[in-house]
Amino acid sequence: MTADAATLPAVDVHSHYVPRGWPTLPGPEPRLWLDVRTADEATMMIGSREFRKVDSTAWSAERRLADMDADGVDLQVVSPTPVFFSYDRAPDEAAAIARVFNDLALEITAASPRLVPFCQVPLQDPDAACAELERSLAAGHVGVEIGNHVGDRDLDDAGVVTFLEHCAALDVPVFVHPWDLPGGPRLERWMAQWLAGMPAETHLSILALVLGGVFDRVSPDLRICFAHGGGSFAHWLGRMDNAWHQRHDVIGTSEHPPSHYVDRFSVDSVVFEEAPLRLLVDTLGADRVMVGSDYPYPLGERPAGAVVRRAPFLDDASRCLLLRENALAWLGPRARTDAPR
Repeated sequence: MTADAATLPAVDVHSHYVPRGWPTLPGPEPRLWLDVRTADEATMMIGSREFRKVDSTAWSAERRLADMDADGVDLQVVSPTPVFFSYDRAPDEAAAIARVFNDLALEITAASPRLVPFCQVPLQDPDAACAELERSLAAGHVGVEIGNHVGDRDLDDAGVVTFLEHCAALDVPVFVHPWDLPGGPRLERWMAQWLAGMPAETHLSILALVLGGVFDRVSPDLRICFAHGGGSFAHWLGRMDNAWHQRHDVIGTSEHPPSHYVDRFSVDSVVFEEAPLRLLVDTLGADRVMVGSDYPYPLGERPAGAVVRRAPFLDDASRCLLLRENALAWLGPRARTDAPR
């Protein structure tokens, strides 16, 4: 590894924002709102229930850019915090909520072309989702973040596939983030929803695109990336291939075994250690992994891209791909790749 490769400026494809307040959202209680405690601290509330504490890194472009400089990040994708999605609301309410947060996101990212805004859409209504995507792109958004399911409808649902086809036709990058995780006593201790539920949910979503036949039907122009290293998918790819061959009567719902489709999606690098990063590169290819940080949340990686920079198994060319080249290709021409630091 050369010094130049180790210090190459990164592109971070996975971060979130929370505006410093918003108008009363439509729909019945309990509503999402922000209890601003101090100039630097606030708590996201759902009705009277505390959802998550945040600080000004969630809404301050100045603090975000300073942290990017400290981490050696040139560009950062800034996506909604998934609780904003509102897929459980009526479609017209979710559409109105999406407009509120998408417009506020542009206010945060207007501070610098280094901040790349991704919108949200009312995914429960394909027509409304496509309309809000087009409105957001016209306003300055570069891509879209979606949740990994809509109630019991997974990513192979016909309406979701219609939206993904629209993204492919418009040449829009899609970032998939787990949300609305299963609960219950076994998952509500030790942050088990995040430690076990998120990897499982992400794995299931990729599996839906494969075994649901979506990758057989949707154009390869679809640029889709999954958060958190794609969950547990890479680890269990052999098991899925074996099942596809041994129980083809049940699982042979795709034209090819799951391993055939590993070049149809990307994942971020938020896996924290060299061994799982190597598994991702070995399984999906060095051209399918991109730096992500999950900034500004405490379960994210700081400095962003640290595991990629220090991994000794990566040669200079592969490290360059993971740190920035893959992300620039995924973002496409709407992103300002010449933004000065």
